[in-house]
Amino acid sequence: MGRLCLTRLTLSHFRSYRRAELEIDGRPLAIHGPNGAGKTALLEAVSMFSPGRGLRRAGAEDLIRRPEAIGWKLSGVMQSLHQVHEVETSAEPGQSRNVRIDGKTAPQSGLGRIARVLWLVPSMDRLWIEGAEGRRRFLDRMTLSFLPGHAEASLAYEKSMRERNRLLKDMVRDAHWYTAVEAQMAESGARITANREEALRLLSEATVGAATAFPAPDLAMSHADGDLPPTEEAMRQALAENRRRDLAAGRTLIGPHRVDLEAHWAAKGIAARDASTGEQKALLISLILANARALAEDFGAPPILLLDEVAAHLDAGRRAALYDEVCALGAQAWMTGTGLDLFEELGDRAQFLSVTETDGTSRIETEGPA
Repeated sequence: MGRLCLTRLTLSHFRSYRRAELEIDGRPLAIHGPNGAGKTALLEAVSMFSPGRGLRRAGAEDLIRRPEAIGWKLSGVMQSLHQVHEVETSAEPGQSRNVRIDGKTAPQSGLGRIARVLWLVPSMDRLWIEGAEGRRRFLDRMTLSFLPGHAEASLAYEKSMRERNRLLKDMVRDAHWYTAVEAQMAESGARITANREEALRLLSEATVGAATAFPAPDLAMSHADGDLPPTEEAMRQALAENRRRDLAAGRTLIGPHRVDLEAHWAAKGIAARDASTGEQKALLISLILANARALAEDFGAPPILLLDEVAAHLDAGRRAALYDEVCALGAQAWMTGTGLDLFEELGDRAQFLSVTETDGTSRIETEGPA
């Protein structure tokens, strides 16, 4: 099994950091400090070494340190399997972010080819009780971890759906206007559905037989309007047949953008939404670990894990079990908590970082274990 980890990280004018440098190895990192010190911002910086908008889904402009507002830059050395890459991502005020890999300009999708990054943040604790959009985004993030091309299919689908929705809002009834755009939606939509099904298959295989202290949920997709058309041709036909209803609604009511992720805790016979707060957190951790195990087999190395305030809602036994599983997996896990005592079960298996903030500037110091 290969390794995937950051061995060097430099932050410049990113969020609350004016400048910070880290030299690290492949072990987990226990990051502690008071609320508001900059722990989550550090994890967010690492999340920017993957495609997309990072764990807070922030725009490039929002990441700029204030009041300087001179743009931000992240650079790192990434060990990916048996290769080492120099990676840089940055953005100037008013511009989208740039990516450079080994000194050459690259698309964000290039990050997905050399690294896999998964995260679990406190806002996801409501995943099972919030609206379907959050679960759909969670499903697509897992899918993207296996299939970086999933982002291209999603963008193509969103673009063609916006065109179709404009026709619907303008009450265009001539079928000729819809034919081409619906064909594009059906093609990209079928790819999205196939990608999601493959991700769920890989997650299921990684869950079966895994020795874990966390409950494994059964996952399935559902559609807000009944069965989702399973093929490109079926989706194209369904879109054509649904025009009258969509015209009345002024938007497209059928397709992968209406899918929900269902989770069922088979051992207790309950849906995830009916579990307790602690149980819902445990189910989420189980999914992240299953995703990591599946990626280790698929990519050849366990992903980088970003676990923000991961100890919340976990008793000491489950907390120790999580650390054991992370270490057994061999993943570089960046884990945050307010107190150093939350990580005492890790001992010398981890690197310890202290994050503090003074006058709006965050700083990082390396420490020994608790």
